[in-house]
Amino acid sequence: MNRINVTRSSMPSYEEYCKAIKPIFKSRHLTNMGPLHNEFQKKVGAYLCAENVSLFTNGHLALCIAIRALGLKGEVITTPFTFASTTNAIVDCGLTPVFCDVNPDTYTIDADKIEALITDKTSAIIPVHVYGNVCDVDKIEKIANKHNLKVIYDAAHVFGVKIGDKGIGTFGNISMFSFHATKVFNTIEGGCLTYKDDSLTEKIASLRNFGITNPESVNYVGTNAKMNEFQAAMGICNLRYIDEELVKRKKAEATYRARLENIEGIKLSQIQKGVTKNYAYFPVVFDGYKYNRVEVAEKLSENNIFARKYFYPITNEFSCYKGKYRGETPIAKHISENVLTLPLYAGLTDNEVNLICDIILK
Repeated sequence: MNRINVTRSSMPSYEEYCKAIKPIFKSRHLTNMGPLHNEFQKKVGAYLCAENVSLFTNGHLALCIAIRALGLKGEVITTPFTFASTTNAIVDCGLTPVFCDVNPDTYTIDADKIEALITDKTSAIIPVHVYGNVCDVDKIEKIANKHNLKVIYDAAHVFGVKIGDKGIGTFGNISMFSFHATKVFNTIEGGCLTYKDDSLTEKIASLRNFGITNPESVNYVGTNAKMNEFQAAMGICNLRYIDEELVKRKKAEATYRARLENIEGIKLSQIQKGVTKNYAYFPVVFDGYKYNRVEVAEKLSENNIFARKYFYPITNEFSCYKGKYRGETPIAKHISENVLTLPLYAGLTDNEVNLICDIILK
């Protein structure tokens, strides 16, 4: 049978992408905020319901620049249940991560445990929306306002998600979206920041372009994080199909839930009320099931199906961070040691989902 990976990149047809990039070969405008970059910036901003959007060559550099744009110092409260990028960005920007445990149902930062970690050194909270699940944005906002803290959301997993009628990128001071090839929506590599404060636009633009503010002035210690025209072209093409991609993902998730819900020892992610989902990932926690997640993964791989221990290990268990920063996170550790994300992408067929469920259950 064909190999089934945990995810598969969405792409337009070869002909459609070639048509999109054809003008680049005439203009030779490859990067530095070209016409396709500017077109994509407007379209993706509208889709995300964002007041301001800035594009980047990848989400990691976007997150680093968000931290620098807000001038954060000292300690940042965050979660270890995330990809390496989140914690690496915090440390790379000279900040100290303080780890907060996660909610056992949504796997996002436990907002009820944040305040106990705040000190006079705390400058911000960097929560992570996980698997398409959203953080408790209202509670986090109240805590941030009470203690005069900035909030940057790692929104890598929640492209297109809404809470009520509000785009998820409209919460906090800044949100970072990843457009990596493995995400719901991709520009091959890429990312963006969304934010409300118009005054950040010039600084963010400068920071992503070596700190240059005009041809003869460099006012910031910046880097090179600009999105190029080929990435923007992929984004324009993929944005045309995102809604139908989400419908297909929703169908696959519904089949998973129908087969795996209410099975002893199998825990599925909580469905959040009032949230428009994007069906980014399908995590399953094997806790007390007749097989552990390693055994399930091995049985799937024998059938050319490849799930992922995602996230494992949690970032405060990395050898470069272990024991260096404060914060007890037993729930995050427990989930990381028992979770398996099953294959989920728009092209996954109902028969394939049922086959995966058959293997797990039998």
